[in-house]
Amino acid sequence: MVLLTAENIRKSYGTRLIFDDISFSIHEGDKIGVIGVNGTGKSTLLKIIAGVDQADSGTIITMNGMRIGYLSQNPLFVEGTTVLQQVFRGENPQLALVRDYEETMAALAKTPEDEKLVKKAAELAEKMDKAEAWSLESEAKTILTKLGISDFEQTVETLSGGQKKRVALAAALIAPVDLLILDEPTNHIDNDTVDWLEKHLEKYSKALLMVTHDRYFLDRVANRTLELEKGKIYSYQANYSKFLEMKAEREELIAAGERKRQNFLRTELEWVRRGAQARSTKQKARLQRFEEISAIRAPEEKQSVELSSVGSRLGKKTIELENVSKAYDGKTYIRDFSYIILRDDRVGIIGDNGCGKSTLLNIMTGKLQPDSGSVVHGETVKIGVFAQENVDMDENQRVIDYIRDEAEIIRTTDGHITASQMLDRFLFPPSMQRGPISILSGGERRRLYLCRVLMGAPNILFLDEPTNDLDIETLMILEDYLEHFNGAVVAVSHDRYFLDKTMGRIFAFLGNGNIKQYEGGYSDCKAAREKEMPAFEEKAVKVKKEEAPKERANAPIKKMSYKDQREYDTIGDEIAALEEKIAKADADMVACATDFTRLQELSEEKEKLEAKLEERMERWMELSELAEEIERNKG
Repeated sequence: MVLLTAENIRKSYGTRLIFDDISFSIHEGDKIGVIGVNGTGKSTLLKIIAGVDQADSGTIITMNGMRIGYLSQNPLFVEGTTVLQQVFRGENPQLALVRDYEETMAALAKTPEDEKLVKKAAELAEKMDKAEAWSLESEAKTILTKLGISDFEQTVETLSGGQKKRVALAAALIAPVDLLILDEPTNHIDNDTVDWLEKHLEKYSKALLMVTHDRYFLDRVANRTLELEKGKIYSYQANYSKFLEMKAEREELIAAGERKRQNFLRTELEWVRRGAQARSTKQKARLQRFEEISAIRAPEEKQSVELSSVGSRLGKKTIELENVSKAYDGKTYIRDFSYIILRDDRVGIIGDNGCGKSTLLNIMTGKLQPDSGSVVHGETVKIGVFAQENVDMDENQRVIDYIRDEAEIIRTTDGHITASQMLDRFLFPPSMQRGPISILSGGERRRLYLCRVLMGAPNILFLDEPTNDLDIETLMILEDYLEHFNGAVVAVSHDRYFLDKTMGRIFAFLGNGNIKQYEGGYSDCKAAREKEMPAFEEKAVKVKKEEAPKERANAPIKKMSYKDQREYDTIGDEIAALEEKIAKADADMVACATDFTRLQELSEEKEKLEAKLEERMERWMELSELAEEIERNKG
């Protein structure tokens, strides 16, 4: 079933054409990854489909009653609302009902004697029963917990930028929609959370349209790829790996067509030069064909962005950290950490959000002093830092001048390179170089910032989340550059593909300030940690048993909320009913074995029921654990 069709969409900003009469459709079951260089309009396309932005011309045709959910790169929040209230701020009736209930319960907690609020809460609870909205609330809590948000009553203005993005992601994931649009959903979430999101979206039954630079994510989630290039759109029924194959085939066909055209032109040119007279009809037609084919514009050759290694000489002494520790507000983030950066090191740093990864990077670069321990830099060390946020850019400054402020010309292994040549290799043609920074998209500014960092010719390069907001093509160029870089590279990243391709050693933050070293890339580190988990869990259980009496003595007495108690009382019946429906679906499938259409419908219905049962079972376990904890505390 076709959910949405975009026809002849055009969009431009000033003199810059973004889309040139592009058309495509989205079908039920599509999981589409949108790919393109920064500045080709990926986010703009998502906004137009979501109805947040308008095309200059063209039409968007949607299925009747079409529901669209949209996660933007910069979601909006309403101050004073709690995490749960923010999650339920959608326009869907079920979401609105849960939001009203949450707001009423929050008000009732402040004035429990208010009879009007008590009555309203009871009425809303009854409506929640009829609309089967309780599961929506528990699903929201489960997703928020998986995304690392456990305090549901925390107000949104107290959250960090990364936490806000995860709350917005949770809101998008629970919204009952036909098409879910996600703009960079993997930004600002750690590796383990990306793993969870990947698995969640693999099972997602609705249509999906997303922009992400995470190539493993695209490979495992997407079943279709839309590529934006020079104002045009190309559709591939493929995930990321297959897309690369199909794109190479398409470009080879174009190249073969151009070679054939050039051969024809050479042959015809020889005929014309021999002095053939256009006397006959046949000769006139041949000359006309020659002129028509000569007038065809050759396909633009792809700009080369390959880089020779740019860097200065690095001596024997690099950066040495000895027994470094750092704490904030009584919490230790780095504990007795020692390491000597080797001249050709490729070190990736991973860990949960807020664990201290950027802090370690800042200590290494000298931007931040440790509480104890020492950091020594060698005399020849020249540091380059690609931070999470762009350094201040003067929007009125020309692109070329921004790079020239760092250097006009630098030496490379192949000779030298100018600021203009460096920009050209980073997909900034001369026409863009003379323009102001203000015309660049967010992703293009990140690419420009990276270009400036490399133009500084560092010999130790520090990258803090380099894959955020960079397009895949630029990442491929950066990865190739790092492979030939004559110096050390230390990178904080949650991009598993990037870590696997570029890093030879991983520092993993394990909590409580402990950092452990693993050889290899991210996948090697993950495999090693999975082998360690049984022993780690056994030790954790032992420690937990020893600490349990003390915890129980100090723990406040917990109580189950009215809504949790109500859900706990009825969830067993829900599970039993779902199991009965699944059994009936199995029986119906046997009875309809020869009716393929009906069989497919029943199979889809059973899949949804099983997903619902799994979610209800998880929630039952949570509530059971809470009930047991309350009983233990009473004892």
